Amino acid sequence: GETADTLAAAQYARGKGLLAIGICNVVGSSIARETDAGIYLHAGPEIGVASTKAFTAQIMCLTMLALKLARARGVMSEENFRAHISELEALPGKMQEIFEQGDKILDMSRVFRYASNFLYMGRGYNFPVALEGALKLKEISYIHAEGYAAAEMKHGPIALIDQFMPVVVIAPRSDATYDKLKSNIQEVLARRGSVIAITESDNDELDGQCEYVIKVPRVTDFLTPLLTVIPLQMLSYYIADMRQCNVDQPRNLAKSVTVE
Repeated sequence: GETADTLAAAQYARGKGLLAIGICNVVGSSIARETDAGIYLHAGPEIGVASTKAFTAQIMCLTMLALKLARARGVMSEENFRAHISELEALPGKMQEIFEQGDKILDMSRVFRYASNFLYMGRGYNFPVALEGALKLKEISYIHAEGYAAAEMKHGPIALIDQFMPVVVIAPRSDATYDKLKSNIQEVLARRGSVIAITESDNDELDGQCEYVIKVPRVTDFLTPLLTVIPLQMLSYYIADMRQCNVDQPRNLAKSVTVE
């Protein structure tokens, strides 16, 4: 809640007479004071510079806000609203299922800790997750990583792909563009790239194609980022730890960027 450019944007919006809503974790922070209304994450103190639980909590808060607005505007029935809330309440148990795959993600990390570059790709709801996965890896392991919308792969990133380039593809079957994601995977494999796929636990289509497949429980499509981001955060953590990097205090980074 102290980042200077975000704070400046909130102040600019209010200066134009717009309603500014702050979503932050620290009670009494500048964002909380400078906005008209807000939602506290209540995720607890986050010591590490690279945010993980605050990111997940922000997605959760934005999802709940969207559901509440949809019901208030009459574009979502009470039945659907309750069904989505029940699905949100079940998420902690589903997240635990991902943590139980820690040994598998640890084994992957042993292989990829020597990589110099990573690509992360996703579509739709999971494009921002690709950006987040790449950001976490570069922040704490110091490996160069880039996140892309998978549709942009042929517009440049494909030139980088070879046997030394791990490519993480977030490919839930619930994604409306799942077939296009499979096509992206085939393009990478044709260039001898190593593919790490993230998909649902009931999808076995990618098992024989990709070098590694991490399974997450099936949820409604707009909730998938809450689950698909977790194995990417774990992968970053394990790789950074094996490279003997300080995962809590990465070099050159500060928890709060107080200058623009």
